[in-house]
Amino acid sequence: MRPLTRAAAFALGAVAGYAADARFGDPRRGHPVALFGGAATRLERRVWRDDRAAGAGYTALCVGAVAAGALALDRTVGRRPLGRAALAAAATWTVLGGTSLTREARTIGRSLAAGDLTAARERLPHLCGRDPSALDGQQIARAVVESVAENTADAVVNALTWGALAGTPGLLAFRAVNTLDAMVGHRSPRHARFGWASARLDDLAGWPGARLTALLTVAAAPHPGTAWRVWRRDGSAHPSPNAGQAEAAFAGAVGVRLGGTLRYGERVEHRPVLGAELRPVTVDDIERACALSRRVGALALGTTVAGHVLLRLLMRRGRA
Repeated sequence: MRPLTRAAAFALGAVAGYAADARFGDPRRGHPVALFGGAATRLERRVWRDDRAAGAGYTALCVGAVAAGALALDRTVGRRPLGRAALAAAATWTVLGGTSLTREARTIGRSLAAGDLTAARERLPHLCGRDPSALDGQQIARAVVESVAENTADAVVNALTWGALAGTPGLLAFRAVNTLDAMVGHRSPRHARFGWASARLDDLAGWPGARLTALLTVAAAPHPGTAWRVWRRDGSAHPSPNAGQAEAAFAGAVGVRLGGTLRYGERVEHRPVLGAELRPVTVDDIERACALSRRVGALALGTTVAGHVLLRLLMRRGRA
């Protein structure tokens, strides 16, 4: 298959996969990411050691297996445009989580709007890892907006970015990296050393997409100047090298103040405030953040698909 035909097939598949996610969201049962997570959990039980080297080997094995499998599938169907497009569509639908993200956020928003704080607290762990037991309505709303911002990068833009750079194998390998970070990359006593490699690899893999997320958020913002100013001033203040980029841009775009003290079970973090001069988050801002996330996702699809085709064109000219 000629390079441009390969690129067009992948682009068609990416658009179809994005549309499938927008229409259906994540499947209720048998999600490939959940199956990968189950396999990775079983492997962790066998190989866990309180050691960085053991964790690095575990990370390499999990991500390498996904990347190798995706590359083999890509080569198997690579000479057939429809097969390549179908594979890209399935992979894109598998790795994207934008629709499920906004559905969860809106579910919590409806509970808060109805005054049902108990239901909102019960639902928050479906969206983020914070301890909801002591959070009031405003704090839950802030947690939701921050999670929508961070996961717009992780569950949408980053995956599409790696699809643009490396096709279907890039899509699936990034999702494996990001899933491992969620599983073992946190700072629990069990995973402080074992999960170090997964966390650092996720930081590296998330670097380009986080910056693209911030740029697209500025482009999609009602007041781009405010989004740009808060992003450029506060984006690097966050302890994560990537999450702060999206959260700061969303803070400016929605016009709210994010960050501050957070509790994850027994662990408390005091994070810098993003957009300190802006107003506190309200329940209505959850819908604003969700609508912004969808606009950013659509812009990311167009940007990355065009980038993939352009990259293939440049590679073809380089070989000429």
